Amino acid sequence: MLKIFKKIIDSKSGILNNKSEIKSKVITRIAPSPTGVLHIGTARTALYNYIYAKQNGGKFILRIEDTDKERSTPEFEKNIIDGLNTLGLKFDAFYKQSERTLIYQKNLNKLIKEDKAYISKEEDGERKEVIRFRNPNKKVTFNDMIRGGITFDTTELGDFVIAKSVTEPLYHLAVVIDDFEMLITHIIRGEDGISNTPRQILIQEALGAPTPQYAHLPLILGKDKSKLSKRHGATSLTEFKEKGYVTAAILNQLAFLGWNPGTEKEIYSLNELIKDFSIEKVQKGGAVFSEEKLDWFNHEYLKKISDEDFLENIKPYLEKYNPADQQIQKIKNVILERINKFSDVENMVSEGELTYYFTAPEKGDYDAHKIIWKKSDNENTLIHLKKVVELISELDETFSADKAKDKLWTYAEENGKGDVLWPIRYSLSNAERSPDPFTLLSILGKEESLKRINIAIEKLNESNN
Repeated sequence: MLKIFKKIIDSKSGILNNKSEIKSKVITRIAPSPTGVLHIGTARTALYNYIYAKQNGGKFILRIEDTDKERSTPEFEKNIIDGLNTLGLKFDAFYKQSERTLIYQKNLNKLIKEDKAYISKEEDGERKEVIRFRNPNKKVTFNDMIRGGITFDTTELGDFVIAKSVTEPLYHLAVVIDDFEMLITHIIRGEDGISNTPRQILIQEALGAPTPQYAHLPLILGKDKSKLSKRHGATSLTEFKEKGYVTAAILNQLAFLGWNPGTEKEIYSLNELIKDFSIEKVQKGGAVFSEEKLDWFNHEYLKKISDEDFLENIKPYLEKYNPADQQIQKIKNVILERINKFSDVENMVSEGELTYYFTAPEKGDYDAHKIIWKKSDNENTLIHLKKVVELISELDETFSADKAKDKLWTYAEENGKGDVLWPIRYSLSNAERSPDPFTLLSILGKEESLKRINIAIEKLNESNN
């Protein structure tokens, strides 16, 4: 294993020697702990690792770091795996640290035997001893693909703890052994991992393992420039999916959290990201997460959503109406013009903005005074609506908004657009806020439109008596 790896990487610097030689051997990994759902920071890191591996014809590995037995759960593990699959980040290999205890034990015993680690007798709660790494107290320098050369003086670290016992390795030891055994060539992770790097390099050197190439990504920040957390709102992939964001928009937002192509292009598919992404263009400073920008991305993708995907996503929000698929499809464009994400439909439903598409008003629902335009009266409104019934009756059974406008526009101009068009719109919707009458006519269709206008006419006639 080690011989193959040494052909790829200079064991001292961790810098690639021959890019053409190693192009097919780049191996990246994402190593989340199953102690919570997939956070967008982890998702962003996974995306960058996936892209870099695929750009170089390499492999992308998922390693579940589940050594924290008290907090790790199968449910969180499933959420992480499902989240990566949802984003299209298919991993080439899968490992769980809980299944690798013997490997850690073997390497830990080797370090103790070579006096590079030792059992330290000390009180740590109920524990009487731990295993400490024997720190050579040296300066450690590594080259970061984003930040350049970084040097740490490890003297201040002292002899740090690497295991609770020979069967209970801690993070720094387990991650080094895993990266070594899995031939990881590039470690792309958040900048909060920089301080871990000197310890891990010391352990790598003690084990005779090469140092991978590091790239530390900028933190994801909230609007107040503090580290993104729950107090800023949604932070997990699950939450954003539940809010009604489409996967492609989330993926696009993740890509731009710290990277910019340097062009005007903002909408990228995963394949386009693999083609255009450059790790060298990732910024050093924090990346501010903006839900407004995510809304914009999502709205752009909604413009191109298929009828099938639209139906699948919108139906849960319209359950109270129990509409037929055909009814929903008729209002697709009306809805998409007014939302940034599917959950926005909840407000439209609660405010009754969609009711008139699925439920016809009864005569008793109408307020006769509201059918009449501001400066008009009952008599003229009746004349106009009766003429509108006559004109609509001449249309085909199915007609577009443009055809309805062609039929009615001249009459409206001649008799006052407000006087004619407002009564049509209100008769069709029984609402003061609704789309234009031509859109309503085309969605409701000839038969339903005539039915509603005639009911409004009856209401006006009753109010005359």
